[in-house]
Amino acid sequence: MSTSERLIESTRELLWERGYVGTSPKAILERAGAGQGSMYHHFKGKPDLALAAIRRTAEEMRATAAGVLDGPGTPYERIEAYLLRERDVLRGCPVGRLTMDPDVIADDALRAPVDETLDWLRARLAGIVEEGREQGELAPGADSEDIAAAVVATVQGGYVLARASGSPAAFDAGVRGLLALLAPRDR
Repeated sequence: MSTSERLIESTRELLWERGYVGTSPKAILERAGAGQGSMYHHFKGKPDLALAAIRRTAEEMRATAAGVLDGPGTPYERIEAYLLRERDVLRGCPVGRLTMDPDVIADDALRAPVDETLDWLRARLAGIVEEGREQGELAPGADSEDIAAAVVATVQGGYVLARASGSPAAFDAGVRGLLALLAPRDR
């Protein structure tokens, strides 16, 4: 792995663990096993490196979600697969956690990939819900965008509840509750 790749991956991990403020250039260099000048050789500085790391994390989240949402099954089954996919619940969402970081939210460039990814996820889910409505599987009166927002909110809120309690049980309960609400009438 190249030095720039090691710097990006180290920054991704540190942002997830510590947030933007807690991610110092020294910590990035130590984690990456890189020399002192290497960050500035490859990036303009910490904000530039953080942006590359956030973009990479956002791309990875989209790819993972798309792998499940574009998979086989009915619309309900694909939403169910997304909600039930394996996650490190107690670590939280690497993208969602960035929304709690005031330095990321205050910076338009750093916030953009986070916002774009969550918008993409809501739009992708809304399309699946609409597909389910057209097929008669999901409630015809339900607003697709509202349901998509509820799915994203359940996942993100589930991470928060699980982290607060130190147990994935709260996440799992939220997912089960949402799936029960969304379940087709014939289930």
